Parts: sequence; structure tokens; C-alpha cells
Amino acid sequence: MVNYAQDAAAAEETVAEIAAEGGQAIAVRADVADEEAVAALFDRAEKEFGGVDVLVNSAGRLALSPIADLDLDVLDSLHRTNIRGTFVTAQQAARRLRPGGSYVAFSTSVVGTQFPAYGAYAASKGAVEAMTLILARELRGRDITVNAVAPGPTATDLFLEGKTDEEVARLAKVPPLERLGTPVDIAHVVAFLASAQGHWVNGQVLRANGGMV
Repeated sequence: MVNYAQDAAAAEETVAEIAAEGGQAIAVRADVADEEAVAALFDRAEKEFGGVDVLVNSAGRLALSPIADLDLDVLDSLHRTNIRGTFVTAQQAARRLRPGGSYVAFSTSVVGTQFPAYGAYAASKGAVEAMTLILARELRGRDITVNAVAPGPTATDLFLEGKTDEEVARLAKVPPLERLGTPVDIAHVVAFLASAQGHWVNGQVLRANGGMV
């Protein structure tokens, strides 16, 4: 199930890539903060594939601004996706994931690095980390793992938008590996957490950031 909010073309491209590798997929539009839409997303997954084993919530919004200057409407919009959206998807996962399943949320390494202008974003992801650790304990005895991945600077559209080449180059030098992460770097971490090989990792926030503190 490839969920999307706006970019149907990108979702269909992902579906095509999955099909090209021999898999099956469908794209379904749903706002992760809308509890009825997310419940319908699970209903569709159960109808099409027989049940849900893994949920990866990578939906997120980013707004950069000093705390003193941030428009509170922007704050509310960011938190609706990052906090409420995580809570809604986690709620359905808690109710409907099958034994042996995995829930993977997304945080950010900025929770630890505390870069200026990331206050609202880091605050929302701090909430994600708290939910992750608590949900892992609430699902005791269900054989379901709950973890969060906290990427460092990663070359995605969300990260690159609004940054100059100089800013991107400076941030790329921050990790000891001296490069930006790639979406594939992060996908490998998520795939491990969702796999049988990663099933002993539970209730953790994994900072995939090239060695940033």
C-alpha cells in the first residue's frame, strides 16, 4: 500500500517500481491526520492483501524559522501532520497489526543536534519519539516491534527545499562521513527494522545520520 497526500504521480511511480521488482502494490490517497481516512486505508489493505504486517509512517512537514518568528498557523499545520498524523497511524497500528509485525515512525536527528530554526520541527519529532517508546511498551506480549528512525541531513526534496547550495554543502560536512544521507540509506534502515532480522530491536530511536552526535 503506497499512501500519498498530494503527489499521485510519485505514488504511481513507486507502485510501478514495486511491480517491476515482482511485487504487488496499489496507491491510495489519505491524510494521515484524518482518523477515518487512515482507518479506510487499513480496511483497504486488509481487503487487498489479507492483513497488515508493517506500517511505515514517513509523512512529515518541515518549517524552518526562529521560534520568535514562526507563524502559529504554520506551527499548527506542521504539528497536525507530524504529531497527530503519527498518533492516528500508531493508533490503527496498535489495533490492527498482526503478530510478528512492525511499526516504524520517523523522527529527526535534530532532536539531538538542536540546530537553530528547527524548533517547531524538532518539538514535533520529540513527541514522535515519546509516542514510539510508550507504544512499544503498551504492545507488550503482542510480538509487534515499534521503533523510530531519526535521519540526519538527507538529500530529499523536503530537506533541500529553501536551502542555498552553500547551506547544503555546509550541512553535508557535519557528519563524520562528510556527505548527505540518501533516501536509499534510510530505506535500508527501515527495511531492517521491518524484517525478521531486525525483530529483536524494539522501543528504540535509531539515529541514521552518518555519525552526528
